[in-house]
Amino acid sequence: MNEELKIELNRFMGRAAKATYASGGGKVEPWRKGFNELEYREGDWYYRDSYTGFLRSWGQEVIWYKDKPIWTCSYGGGMSADRMDAAFALETFTFLKKVFMAGDKENTFQPRGPKDFQEGEWKYHCELKGDITKFNGNEFISQNDETVFTHEFVGGLVINQED
Repeated sequence: MNEELKIELNRFMGRAAKATYASGGGKVEPWRKGFNELEYREGDWYYRDSYTGFLRSWGQEVIWYKDKPIWTCSYGGGMSADRMDAAFALETFTFLKKVFMAGDKENTFQPRGPKDFQEGEWKYHCELKGDITKFNGNEFISQNDETVFTHEFVGGLVINQED
């Protein structure tokens, strides 16, 4: 994949992330029973986020370009063992949505949130290794310096045999 297309991919990914989970938009009929799915389309680009679970969740984001999958990110984890409370989880996810809206997602590779984000007693930290071609990392949310949520993630470009 040439550099220009990688830049376009990253910009699309940033817009898709903000238009779906972060803003509560893009919900569609799931392809798989028991999953929640979100999508965003723009010209030749198509994004779909598919996840299952609540207190602990696992999912995958895929981006297609001209009807071919070209990028993916798998993620999973959830609330810490002593914070398995639905009401508290909803507060945590409200904060996570703010995190996903933060930073310059269209001009900086940010597959989850920015490196650091804080609002009041809530803090987010993301450890990212790699770039848009191949990456992995961990994200953490803490409240009053107690880690209450973690996710691992991994992904990168999809390169097919004919590419």
